[in-house]
Amino acid sequence: MSLNVALQMDPIEKIDINGDSTFSMGLEAQKRGYKLYHYLVGDMSFLNGKVKAYARPLTLSLDLENYYKVEETQCIDLGSDIDVILMRQDPPFHMGYITATHILEHIHPKTLVVNDPASVRNAPEKIFLTRFPDLMPPTLITSNNDDVRSFRQEHGDIIIKPLYGNGGAGVFRITKDDQNLSSLIEMFQEFYPEPFIVQKYLPDVRKGDKRIILVDGKPVGAINRVPGKGEVRSNMHVGGKALKTIINKREYEICEAIGPVLKEQGQIFVGIDVIGDYLTEINVTSPTGIQEIKRFDGTDIAALIWDAVEAKL
Repeated sequence: MSLNVALQMDPIEKIDINGDSTFSMGLEAQKRGYKLYHYLVGDMSFLNGKVKAYARPLTLSLDLENYYKVEETQCIDLGSDIDVILMRQDPPFHMGYITATHILEHIHPKTLVVNDPASVRNAPEKIFLTRFPDLMPPTLITSNNDDVRSFRQEHGDIIIKPLYGNGGAGVFRITKDDQNLSSLIEMFQEFYPEPFIVQKYLPDVRKGDKRIILVDGKPVGAINRVPGKGEVRSNMHVGGKALKTIINKREYEICEAIGPVLKEQGQIFVGIDVIGDYLTEINVTSPTGIQEIKRFDGTDIAALIWDAVEAKL
């Protein structure tokens, strides 16, 4: 199959090719003979019913010093010149991101957008989780001081984090005797216009925060991310360590519960986070982890994703 593939992502010049999932997907696309284009969200326009982008033809390489080559920028019609768009710019999930999903809806599914833009817009990581109350830990979404204090009084040890944050930024652990709760609530109220999320602290996080990848609703691989010493966050770019792991019975149960919903919504590439017995996040905007999984057990998730895409075409 010969495809024209556009990577809607962050600047190619700034990625870490040893961990970037989009880079792996791009390499696999090249291996299959697809032609790649790269553009930023700001390069996209809507005019008279058509969606265009100022994109650069792109060639990727495993050469650390010269891992990408771009050609002169072209104005391309995303609805007629492109077969597949990988919507892979990183969160946060803000109005710019939401606007991009609205624009892409005009061409999807004629041009297949991965993941489905309307479903991505309706599934911000931490709110989408609330569709599965039996799987998630005790959770509060609020801006109300009294609600937070009552939640801590009930659960003792809690986590507070931005509702639309990413990468572990702005995540705080507050214990039952911590005197910083009022100041923290005030800070969140001042800096974030939307509510924030509060969850019961799960001690099992010390054993790891497992990232499980699902392709078209089916679990295909996992890594365990263990927080560094003195850290509550397991994200790898803040010091978390990736370890080899397997998907256990409880985690398969979680995947079986959410998988059909993901498939129905056109969420081809999804990463979920599981701590102990609880589902804590469903990442649909720009999931990561496929390179680490391949290093540990050889599972080529990039190839599985493109297999799923080809099947839908």
